[in-house]
Amino acid sequence: MKKWQPGLLIVLLASVLFIPFLGSTHLFDWDEVNFAEASREMIVTHNYFIPQINFTPFWEKPPLFFWLQVLSMKLFGINEFAARFPNAVCGIITMLVLYRTGKKLVSPVFGWIWIIVYAGSLLPQFYFKSGIIDPWFNLFIFLSVSKLFLYSEVRPSISSILLSGLFAGLAIMTKGPVALLIIGLCYAVHALLNRFRNFIKFKDILLFLLLAASVGSIWFIALWLKGEAYVIRDFFNYQLRLFATEESDHGGPFYYHFLVLLFGCFPAAVLSLLSMRKIKNGNELSPAFHRWMLILFWVVLILFSIVKTKIIHYSSLCYYPLTYHAAVSFYQVYLGRWRLPAWAKWLQFGMGLLVCFAIMAISFIDSWKVWLVQSGMVHDPFANESLMANVVWTGYEKIPGFILLAGLVAFILLSAQHQKKALLVLFASSAIAINLTIVLITPKVEQYAQGAAIEFFKSKATGNSIVETIGFKSYAHLYYARRTPALARADSAFLQGHPGLQVYLVGKIQNMEKDEKENPGLQLLYKKNGFVFYQQKR
Repeated sequence: MKKWQPGLLIVLLASVLFIPFLGSTHLFDWDEVNFAEASREMIVTHNYFIPQINFTPFWEKPPLFFWLQVLSMKLFGINEFAARFPNAVCGIITMLVLYRTGKKLVSPVFGWIWIIVYAGSLLPQFYFKSGIIDPWFNLFIFLSVSKLFLYSEVRPSISSILLSGLFAGLAIMTKGPVALLIIGLCYAVHALLNRFRNFIKFKDILLFLLLAASVGSIWFIALWLKGEAYVIRDFFNYQLRLFATEESDHGGPFYYHFLVLLFGCFPAAVLSLLSMRKIKNGNELSPAFHRWMLILFWVVLILFSIVKTKIIHYSSLCYYPLTYHAAVSFYQVYLGRWRLPAWAKWLQFGMGLLVCFAIMAISFIDSWKVWLVQSGMVHDPFANESLMANVVWTGYEKIPGFILLAGLVAFILLSAQHQKKALLVLFASSAIAINLTIVLITPKVEQYAQGAAIEFFKSKATGNSIVETIGFKSYAHLYYARRTPALARADSAFLQGHPGLQVYLVGKIQNMEKDEKENPGLQLLYKKNGFVFYQQKR
């Protein structure tokens, strides 16, 4: 192959994997809708500097990801496809980065294997078809750490330290100073393990911090100069709350992220254990990078296990080192140096069956939902009602589960004599099954979870109505009902001056009695799939 051909092939394959059907599902409340709404409000207000939600400053995230969404929305319109397209682009870039990194470290074959492992794993692929911030944040952190690796282990060049600082600054502009904490902890652990030999030069530390601060603090400095220092204060207070408290009821045990990675990164997770266990004799491919990836993995996993707020994508930066170690194991099997032990084969098969049965169970939900509700096993009134949503299942939704099951069976049958083929079949079937699950099943699940509410919000996207939620937090009514700046603070005085404005409220069925008691002016319109829809009497 010519030098440019692998890159072009990767772009084409990644585009086919990540771009189609991005707009087939409504944005999920909270995060997807939250970020898309901040980007929409930038376009509506022409204020591209301060992110807003309901046209008031939104201090939880810096603006870089919103700028990417704004560019996408300018190209494709304000819709689901545009909101998710930046992460599809991130996925394409990530595949190129993995290939280039793997090729330089080991060989072109290793680069391709790393791509197959990453794209063939559950959450790593899924996030590139989402509208959340983390894929870009993770990519910038990985690039920054990779450049620090080159500086520390290959050649202490100015370009490496400057690029590391640049990517660190971009990560800060994506999600905040936690980026600097992660990168700093990684280097600190590396220095301790290395007994501070070849420690980074003081002037290079200053160069790194100068560039990281120059890029990463642009937004914060500009806010301060504009007299918006309170946004900075609220931003840092929010970051501290995430660390110290279970923000928004997102708590969980210390081992939460261990389980997320074990099941969410199927089938890479089990394979990565082989490489991680063989610290002394399994890292001959690139011993230094092997250690850096172990450091990155454990720093992120331990840090976010300590953090009180537990959200599934907080540990998503672990996908890079985890899939690297899985790729090492795959490559060693490919070369015939290693064989998969029995425990790894059967653990892989067992976890695969759990994932497979979960996909199949969802695809058969219309057949067993009545039994499930009548059995009394589900105690949540909202869940019971949402299960009764009238969702049309065509039968094609069962295909992903059967593809994955076939891949698992083939993996076990082939692994006795042809382990290289067994792994290739497993990851290929997993990649196809995951993609088809996102395309065929996720839109159906979304209809159960929030379809009735989104349908109502979209029906009220007119200039003479305002929609609010009562008893639960949501951003979907702002985005899908197309909230305007004039309606951001529709208090009683405003409503009295606009008698033609219709006010609608949406609650949940478990809070119905309480909501009606606390809001005596509500007129019930209808109930649907766990949601209760009201119009306020004027």
